[in-house]
Amino acid sequence: MKKYGVGIIGFGFMGKAHAYGYKTLPLYYENLPFSTRLVGVCTAHPDTAQAARELLDFEFAAVNPDEIIFHKDIDIIHICTPNVYHKEAVIKALKAGKHVYCDKPLTINWRDAQEILDVLDTTNVITQMTFQNRFLPAVMRARQLIEDGRLGRILTFRASYLHSGSVDLEKPISWKQDKALSGGGVLLDLGSHVLDLIYYLVGEYKSILAENTILYPQRPAKDGSMVEITAEDISFMLVKMKNNSTGIIDVSKAATGTNDELKFEIYGSKGAVRFNLMDPNYLDFYDNTKPGSPIGGEKGFTRIETVQRYPEPGGVFVSPKAPIGWIRGHVHCLFNFLSCVHEGRESHPSIRDGAYIQYVMEKAYESHEKSCWVDL
Repeated sequence: MKKYGVGIIGFGFMGKAHAYGYKTLPLYYENLPFSTRLVGVCTAHPDTAQAARELLDFEFAAVNPDEIIFHKDIDIIHICTPNVYHKEAVIKALKAGKHVYCDKPLTINWRDAQEILDVLDTTNVITQMTFQNRFLPAVMRARQLIEDGRLGRILTFRASYLHSGSVDLEKPISWKQDKALSGGGVLLDLGSHVLDLIYYLVGEYKSILAENTILYPQRPAKDGSMVEITAEDISFMLVKMKNNSTGIIDVSKAATGTNDELKFEIYGSKGAVRFNLMDPNYLDFYDNTKPGSPIGGEKGFTRIETVQRYPEPGGVFVSPKAPIGWIRGHVHCLFNFLSCVHEGRESHPSIRDGAYIQYVMEKAYESHEKSCWVDL
């Protein structure tokens, strides 16, 4: 059986989420034709690197990403660092012939994404972006219904990704609010997810009109000093798609009272679907071909019990009837990537998909700066 060596660069919140996938994969998917081993982990400081190694039994720890990228026993590289460091690590890993699993966004701007694509064109490795929301059963079922024509022609849609982390002015900023490290604000952080979901479900973008807002011009840093904020907290977008549908997309970290509210509603000539990540066990489906009489006939939204009903070899443990959680989408996202690596087939969402979303976000920023519609 082929055993793939894994190296993870960055071990904050997302590094732990990626590593969790490897530790639980054999439980969720039985009799896999491959196995993995956690070989190396890299963080910025020796003490955190050593703590990460001990926590999950990595074979070694490092503070230099090159020790991970060029290690002879490592086949797969995970990029889980702040956004500004993605480009260099991805390019080095691609040139080294390693398969790459990169957290979103791909990088900090479209120019850097183009450099990555230039290198990718010279390789035959497998790549994937961590757009894990594609891999929730409810989203997978929505995609099936759309592909099967159950919604007919897509007419319009709306989608949101709402957090409340920016509401508190006294809360010290993280690296995600430091544009030098993140490349942008909520548009890159939450927007990359929701823009990818609409791309996955509805198709390619044609034009965009965006308006971004910074909630407070200054915020406290971790040392208590006040720093200027240049990364947006809110982004509203009107979009036109290549299939002639139109939609509204908004992302915000100033949505008081929300937790992790990713939701979409897609309306077609024959039906509609709607989903909310805070109620992840169900997909709502409206069949517009049902009779409307007598007295309403069979019209109305149906709640589809997607729960944890993954296709084989998933859907066995835990019970497909058990409530699903946020981390499960991450595990299935990783399973998709590893299956593609093992079978030598292209994975989606690939780095090319990630670069496309980077391009869409760049056009959103351009629209905001110019205060006008921008074509893609």
